[in-house]
Amino acid sequence: MTGRVGPRVALAGAIIALVTGVVGLVVSLLLNVFVFDDFDAYGEVPIPGSARLHLPAGEATISFHTAVPGGVSGGFPVPALQLGITPPGGAPEPVVTESVGATTSVNSDVRIRLWTVQIPEDGVYDVAVRGDVAGYINPQLAFGRDDSPWWLVWAFGGLIAAGVASLVLAILWRLRSPRAVRDMAAPVNLDELTWPGPVPPPVHGYEPTGPGQVPPPVHSYEPTDTDVRLEQLKTLAALRESGALTDAEFEAEKRRILRS
Repeated sequence: MTGRVGPRVALAGAIIALVTGVVGLVVSLLLNVFVFDDFDAYGEVPIPGSARLHLPAGEATISFHTAVPGGVSGGFPVPALQLGITPPGGAPEPVVTESVGATTSVNSDVRIRLWTVQIPEDGVYDVAVRGDVAGYINPQLAFGRDDSPWWLVWAFGGLIAAGVASLVLAILWRLRSPRAVRDMAAPVNLDELTWPGPVPPPVHGYEPTGPGQVPPPVHSYEPTDTDVRLEQLKTLAALRESGALTDAEFEAEKRRILRS
């Protein structure tokens, strides 16, 4: 593309990519937090307390879950907790790994992921939790799963980066591209006469239309000898004033004109 069409197309494409990336990133984050993160899918254990939970084989998330009137807007303090998971008879011990996540607050419901656990076999597990939770409202330890497609977040983040880079390049391209040259207005010919309105009819010469009609006389001016001499004397005077004739030459020519 040439001219300024190419920069405009590139600028529009960069803006579309940037807007798409921002909207997609926000939507994917919301879906990951509120839709795909099923934090209490396998049940909850009161703190302090114990419960028997059916846990499938694979990875599960363990989150601290409580209620806070008005929700939270920043960091959330988590009490020190002690967790024990007893597998069914003959099953290997689950592997618990610390994995603190972000705080999620919906109205007065607050949760934060503390651990992930690898369950070796599907079965019913005995879970016991201890800790000082004085001041917390209905504190519980929730077991669930996180099926969030985090690759979407990275994909839209990359799209945002590409959109920003494309926007900068498109702006530079637009600034450096030559401006469109406008056609000059057609030149006006001053030699041509123009008439503001209808063209008047042509003026025809007078011709007699019948016998006995005499056309009006046409008067013409013919200069006399005196007029001719006066013009010649004026010309001589102008030549003397300009320095083309000396005084002697002027006097000689003047006498010749007056004698003729």
